[in-house]
Amino acid sequence: MGATTVAVLGSTGSIGTQTLEVVRAEPDRFSVAALAAHSSVRELASQAAEFRPAVVGIGDQELAAELASAVPAGIEVVAGPDAFAALAGTADVVVNGVVGFAGLGVTLEALGAGRRLALANKESLIAAGPLVQPLRSRPGAELIPVDSEHSAVHQCLAGEPSPPERLILTGSGGPFRGCSAAELREVTVADALAHPTWSMGPKITVDSSTLMNKGLEVIEAHELFGVDYSRIDVLIQPQSVIHSMVTFGDGSTVAQLSMPDMRLPIGYALAYPERISTPFGAVDWAELGSLTFELPDTGTFRCLDLAYEAGRVGGTAPAWLNGANECAVGAFLDGRLRWHEIASVIEHAMGHHDGAAADSVEAVIAADSAGRRHAADAAKRAGS
Repeated sequence: MGATTVAVLGSTGSIGTQTLEVVRAEPDRFSVAALAAHSSVRELASQAAEFRPAVVGIGDQELAAELASAVPAGIEVVAGPDAFAALAGTADVVVNGVVGFAGLGVTLEALGAGRRLALANKESLIAAGPLVQPLRSRPGAELIPVDSEHSAVHQCLAGEPSPPERLILTGSGGPFRGCSAAELREVTVADALAHPTWSMGPKITVDSSTLMNKGLEVIEAHELFGVDYSRIDVLIQPQSVIHSMVTFGDGSTVAQLSMPDMRLPIGYALAYPERISTPFGAVDWAELGSLTFELPDTGTFRCLDLAYEAGRVGGTAPAWLNGANECAVGAFLDGRLRWHEIASVIEHAMGHHDGAAADSVEAVIAADSAGRRHAADAAKRAGS
């Protein structure tokens, strides 16, 4: 059997570069068929020179000529806002490492083409779950989550004939674990980006600091595994060694443990149902020490409950929430909003949700846009 071909979409970001580390570690097992980035021409060209894909994509149309002159001869270049989705049917496994709502097209195209989707872009499933679900039954289509928490649940459920009683999603608590609301009124962007255990991109790192990332993961877990929100719990596990747990009806709890290294769930998604042979997340049990647990502080970190509420409302509420959150986080990273105002901006935006159904791509896009618009209005007032 030949090597599994991989399309890495969002190849210059955190997930993309770590995916290429997995490919680099196991070159006989995986080969790169396609790479794509939004605007990082130099890094994308360097990746193309090393991995020699058949095609590379650039999201910014104006950079197409620059990329074409920088990649090795014989590599096709596609460009424009549809470049990512256009490459979603070019490989055995499609890694969706695109940041934010922009990854929706990749998710829909990959599953629609009957490919295995290694999904790191949780936003597309959260915003458009009702549209994604039917595509999962396409012949050949397979969705393997790359988020460490959902990968852990997937591993705990693999081969298990009994349905889960509860899903327990764990989280580190982020850089502000244990802080009071009063202590968080003056935190900076640098403070929010100083994650204690994981190395991630800016947007997801800020989401981790507000616990919105965990809230989005709750919605994603509901969509991935079909478990009701009343049976999905969040537990803070500061060491980030237990990545999630599943409890069954007989009282047994199964957990997946490894050191915090995203290359493990990436490798799991690429090789499934087998496993890679490189031990990226191996635990030194003699050095590990203790594992501790806490309940999340939803009074200080209000975004978690906002996500639960949007998930229970359903329809376009998760898309509205996601759009509002992306807008609020962007305003914070740009210095136009204070950290403690993020939850209030999202709450304001959700108060305007129109109750529409998520029955088309257009409806989801409209909800995302409306969530952003209301969040932008609230952020502008907060900053004035």
